[in-house]
Amino acid sequence: MFLQQLINGVVLGSTYALIALGYTMVYGIIELINFAHGEIYMFGAFVGMILVTVYHFPFFLAFFIAMALASLLGITVEYLAYRPLRRSTRLAALISAIGASIFLQNLALLIMGARPYTFPSPFAPTVYKTSLFTISRVELIILIVSFLLMLGLTFLIQKTKIGIAMRATAQDKDTASLMGININKVITITFAVGSALGAAAGVMVGIYFRTVTPMMGLMPGLKGFVAAVLGGIGSIPGAMLGGLLLGIAEVMGAAYISSQYRDAVAFAILIIVLLFKPSGLIG
Repeated sequence: MFLQQLINGVVLGSTYALIALGYTMVYGIIELINFAHGEIYMFGAFVGMILVTVYHFPFFLAFFIAMALASLLGITVEYLAYRPLRRSTRLAALISAIGASIFLQNLALLIMGARPYTFPSPFAPTVYKTSLFTISRVELIILIVSFLLMLGLTFLIQKTKIGIAMRATAQDKDTASLMGININKVITITFAVGSALGAAAGVMVGIYFRTVTPMMGLMPGLKGFVAAVLGGIGSIPGAMLGGLLLGIAEVMGAAYISSQYRDAVAFAILIIVLLFKPSGLIG
């Protein structure tokens, strides 16, 4: 029972980790909490669902197209809502982020309506059983894809020229600019990568729960933020660890306490972290 819940928590936590990475990357570069990130997650799920169900694209092609289009949406939000306020107060940027989130939510409601949409699983309902736990093919694919994306992001940050530029910009924007780094380009790429990861999480959650709605980004977006704070906002490894721990805590709370308190677990963790270790686990 415990091992089964642990695996369920890791599967859920891997999607939270992808969302948290989007938050922590943007915060690390420009110290902004991108509250529209949950809606980009929702946008990715809708794009993937439409491409698979309406246009009959192969799943993985639809998956990468959803990531690409979500990157464009993230870049657009940054250009329209955040860039003009970059030298303003943090409060102005925060209000702009909340406004962008509300705008995208209501735009999705206007275009798609309020009803839930079914996202059929593109994979056969195969279940792998052992004496200790059971895992489905969809869960296995979610785990593999999530960890591959996390490894890819780690490689990008640590081993590539743009990754070095991101780390330099996060450390000191003014000095990085004097060294010839194009700060606007770095910020744009950061939003693009973070949005792509959010969309990947949205598509995978869509096939996992087989439901997509215009409001689906609200709670996972908040939980992704909690995961980023838990790991240490601004820390890439922290976001990964925070997402996994949050998913495990949420599933264990639902299994051993009550499923009614599933969402409360995340916010209880947020309060505890802010009270006792506001810098996060690796912050």
